[in-house]
Amino acid sequence: MELRTLRYFVAVAEELHFGRAAARLHMSQPPLSRAIKQLETEVGLTLLNRSSAGVALTPAGAVLLDEARALLDQAGRARVRVAAAAGAATLTLGFLGDTTDPGATRLARAYHRRHPHVEVRIRETDLTDPTCGLHAGLVDLALTRGPFDETGLTVHELRADPVGVLLRADDPLACRDSLKLADLADRRWFRFPEGTDPLWQSYWSGGEPREGPVVRAVQECVQAVLWNGTVGMTLVGHVPGDGLTVVPLIDMSPSRVVAAWNEGDSNPLIRSFVRIATAAYRASDGHDR
Repeated sequence: MELRTLRYFVAVAEELHFGRAAARLHMSQPPLSRAIKQLETEVGLTLLNRSSAGVALTPAGAVLLDEARALLDQAGRARVRVAAAAGAATLTLGFLGDTTDPGATRLARAYHRRHPHVEVRIRETDLTDPTCGLHAGLVDLALTRGPFDETGLTVHELRADPVGVLLRADDPLACRDSLKLADLADRRWFRFPEGTDPLWQSYWSGGEPREGPVVRAVQECVQAVLWNGTVGMTLVGHVPGDGLTVVPLIDMSPSRVVAAWNEGDSNPLIRSFVRIATAAYRASDGHDR
């Protein structure tokens, strides 16, 4: 059994859906299906039951999932130890704006437990660069939010968070249980500087051109609302501070937390990070923010 095939199997077993697993692995579905069938031929057992209702693990598949995770984990540690022996056990990680996400805190603890000898260097960027310096070659890996220009990058989704509108507590709309973008059509929004990634700018502006103050950092967004009654989007569940509130937006797609790195980068520390991050964010109850 090749490690690559085991990695394919783990993705399908965790997603319980060939299409989602193929998207996660950045490959098409037919070769993924062939690889899993070949794996079942090699072990001589059915690992996945496929039906119109979906995909389910067989008892043998559940055992192989545990074993495959352990083997992939061991292989990842071996690569990291080799990198450390070569003096390359350093990972530069880009963060976008706010590093207080409990999911990221949980990830940091898990990564340090797994790789205590790896030095993780942090580069925190403002809201003008959602890739956190990846395109400029300033970081090895970014823990950030989509959407943004993914040209030349590999992007792996870790979580999706509902979004809402950030308002002053005394705003006439603050008492509503939920809002739609149309309710905010005549309001001033905080905006990002010229040259900011267009996909990123469009998402956080609700898909429309807006007028309002230009901001670069999370705290500037908060202060623009507090001082001027400006509105803008933030995460539902985020505690905005005294005098502010967040009302859910029911017609906005969730904000994706992603890990991103340069396409083709074979650094073993990146692969290990993404595997640990996937597990750390999956352990979340979905209400961290």
